[in-house]
Amino acid sequence: MTTSNGKSCRVFLVDDHAVFRSGVRAELGREADIEVVGEAGGVAEAIAGINTTKPDVVLLDVHMPDGGGVSVLNGIHSGPVCLALSVSDAAEDVIAVIRAGARGYVTKTISGSELADGVRRVAGGDAVFSPRLAGFVLDSFTGRSTVPEPPLDPELDSLTPRELEVLRLLARGYTYREIAEDLFISVKTVETHASNVLRKTQQSNRNALTRWAHRRRID
Repeated sequence: MTTSNGKSCRVFLVDDHAVFRSGVRAELGREADIEVVGEAGGVAEAIAGINTTKPDVVLLDVHMPDGGGVSVLNGIHSGPVCLALSVSDAAEDVIAVIRAGARGYVTKTISGSELADGVRRVAGGDAVFSPRLAGFVLDSFTGRSTVPEPPLDPELDSLTPRELEVLRLLARGYTYREIAEDLFISVKTVETHASNVLRKTQQSNRNALTRWAHRRRID
């Protein structure tokens, strides 16, 4: 599948952090056999871009404000293989995107050369996982998963992916400023998300919210 400019693997980037996309594009741009043909920061933009450019591999963020990786996987036509690239190493995230059709899952701690190798491998038909994540998938598909089926929880289900990210960081004791730096958003945006989370979970303050989150093992 060599292209006219000599590059053999066409990649589309999906991540809501523009700075991170720029870093990945720069890393992959060093590889003679990989070409980044497009990028998107949201679900609708990603689906349109992928269906138009028809890449070989999609590097896919798991959590985005308007739906996330599973929504993208559900919206694209058959053709590209998808490799999830996320800050999360939670078993439920790994299993959800693999069940939706991703060919692999790596975390954002991966090096540029390892990521390029992962792109080549999924393009060639291999499944690619960061070391400890493969066990989650094997356990899930052999019926030995220790990840319980999520109970019905309307309050939790009402949270957007971004609100859930903010909730997790709040539960870990992060300040608003630390959350803003971690998610590359403004402090004011964090405050808005936190207010929405309190309202949707019907908690009166941050301490109550933290206890609520810990009871659901959200940390």
